[in-house]
Amino acid sequence: MLKLRGHTYDTDTFLTMAIVNRTPDSFYDKGATWDEGPAFERVRTVVAQGADIVDIGGIKAAPGEEIDAEEEKLRIVDFVAAVRAEFPDLVISVDTWRATVAEAACRAGADVLNDAWGGHDPELAEVAAEYGAALVCTHTGGVTPRTRPHRPAYDDVVQDAIDTTIALAERAVSLGVDPQAILIDPAHDFGKNTWHSLELTRRLDEMTRTGWPVLVSLSNKDFVGETLDAPVDERLTGTLAATAVCAWHGAQVYRVHEVTETRQVLDMVAGIRGLRPPTRTVRGLA
Repeated sequence: MLKLRGHTYDTDTFLTMAIVNRTPDSFYDKGATWDEGPAFERVRTVVAQGADIVDIGGIKAAPGEEIDAEEEKLRIVDFVAAVRAEFPDLVISVDTWRATVAEAACRAGADVLNDAWGGHDPELAEVAAEYGAALVCTHTGGVTPRTRPHRPAYDDVVQDAIDTTIALAERAVSLGVDPQAILIDPAHDFGKNTWHSLELTRRLDEMTRTGWPVLVSLSNKDFVGETLDAPVDERLTGTLAATAVCAWHGAQVYRVHEVTETRQVLDMVAGIRGLRPPTRTVRGLA
């Protein structure tokens, strides 16, 4: 069972988390939602498309210009408050590894702290406990935020991801975070090479069998691009293929750029697994 902003979801419910980047240099949209107007239109669009969660971030994951905590707050906190005012029931996530930013975002109305850098700031989990926020516990292999992996090595990347994220989740629970408001994320590409990300996808059922809800962030990532030799703007098909595999293995939340396409894949997998009836069934019955 997963609880987000008063909503309760059973383990067979697939959720989409739409990405909204308040950055001028994001790898995928190239700053399309840097300005507040286009960013708000992006929120309205993905909500209309059925996004269950909106994930707002103020710093791109890749190396680049140094962005301190105060600048990160300027990029996201007031925007979170404005989104909350227009969409009072929407589940709002913030993508940050800094506790001070997380606290300001929670005060502005954020419901989920998406700690994409795996507990780099240990006080972030304390913020989640204080404000009753959900928390995403992520595996990054211990890399420093906003650095690219260099020859990462694991005896077993899947077991490392399981051990690390469960340890983060159990620590969060010990601090007072609701255990039903915690997700674990294998973090494709973060602290990993393409072989690692492919193995995590292939063996994702081992993570879902832990009982913790699993979030995956697959959208247009480098492991897709390297597998298919595809540039960033040609990775949708590969992303959706990886999405289908993760859905079959039981991942629950999908952080995505393309909401409509992802929703169709998730609904189709749910239909094949017998978790969702077809929308209509007239073939052979008329």
